[in-house]
Amino acid sequence: MEESRIEGADDRIHNTSQVNYTYIVKKILKGYFLKGYIEERAMEIASYIIENNCTVRQAAKQYGISKSTVHKDVAERLPAINSELARQAREILELNKSERHIRGGLATREKYLHLHNAHT
Repeated sequence: MEESRIEGADDRIHNTSQVNYTYIVKKILKGYFLKGYIEERAMEIASYIIENNCTVRQAAKQYGISKSTVHKDVAERLPAINSELARQAREILELNKSERHIRGGLATREKYLHLHNAHT
């Protein structure tokens, strides 16, 4: 009988039916623990956004993840976990989104003021 090898497993399994069963159990357990981590992260990010009144970009930088991950955690995952926390975080993100054109204009103004002052 040929030996089968599960990717990432340290032990060798000799029975093909055991290979499938072992693989499935490992995938389920990995998904279970991963799901808990993601839910925890979503709640932690939302709390950070609420406490610091920060933007998606600032939260992403703080946690070392992408802006799209922050957005997905807060907009899609969090409402199923904690709807009140999701609502509060969403309000802050909507306010930041509505003000972003103002912040961009101020940043551009500051840039050109510094350039002008450097030449005079």
